[in-house]
Amino acid sequence: MPLTLDALAILDAIDRRGSFARAAEELGRAPSSLTYAVQQIEAELDVLLFDRSGHRARFTPAGQVLLEEGRSLLGAAHTLENRARQVAGGWEPQFVLALEGVLPLQPLLGVCDAFYQLGQSTELRIRHEVLAGSWDALQSGCAQLVIAGGEAPGGAGIRTRRLGSMEFVFCVPAAHPLARLKRPLTRSDIAAYRAVVIADTARNLPLRSTGWLQQQARLTVADLPAKLAAQQAGLGIGSLPRWLAETEIASGRLIACAWAEGTVRETFYLAWRSGETGRALDWFTRALSRRDIFAGILDDN
Repeated sequence: MPLTLDALAILDAIDRRGSFARAAEELGRAPSSLTYAVQQIEAELDVLLFDRSGHRARFTPAGQVLLEEGRSLLGAAHTLENRARQVAGGWEPQFVLALEGVLPLQPLLGVCDAFYQLGQSTELRIRHEVLAGSWDALQSGCAQLVIAGGEAPGGAGIRTRRLGSMEFVFCVPAAHPLARLKRPLTRSDIAAYRAVVIADTARNLPLRSTGWLQQQARLTVADLPAKLAAQQAGLGIGSLPRWLAETEIASGRLIACAWAEGTVRETFYLAWRSGETGRALDWFTRALSRRDIFAGILDDN
């Protein structure tokens, strides 16, 4: 087969160095061996790769196509070699982190940047999950590491590390009837009003529900930005994480209502499967365990 990686590397060197002689110097070969190699490719493909009519040989259109597509193959081969070496050294080809949807992405960006500074070619993927969805992603193998709320499903072979807890604030639009009540809200107060909730993304585990009553009408949305927008538009009521609610309350777009049953909090964990190994997993587990990563969002309560 004429199109070996060695043959493609020869064409690449000729183009970059501008001549057969300089390409041969770079590759540590005799110019005659490169000329012979190119002639062999042309003969076996029955395609003329170089126009030799002028002072210098130039790529024909067919040769140009082979050069450009060949470079893509050389790049892919180089990437494959690096990944094979990394896997042999314990680095995962791909690392998937699932983040609970009520947590902001921003704190993770600096962590990802620090990981990229290591120079590894591990492909990072961050996915948002909601409620039981994070635990489901971990249990099913869709993610190697998760930041999840609530307790891990029993008997799942999962290791956890507590990151802290987050307070939720019950919010309504300024013009909503509940905003006029001068006392903490009860379940009977909110039962008559539509709740805006985020859909649980679990596929296999039992779905969780928080922030609404079974008898209460609800509008289900896909993520936290959609929930915020719906509550701002007066389409429903519900709790928002304090880190997000504070800005809305300060602007007057939403009103905070005290809850008669006390402060609502959720505990969040860093979690991974027992027995799972990998240098990226180890690195992210240590990096995300730092208290300053979610400072101002999660606390020690």
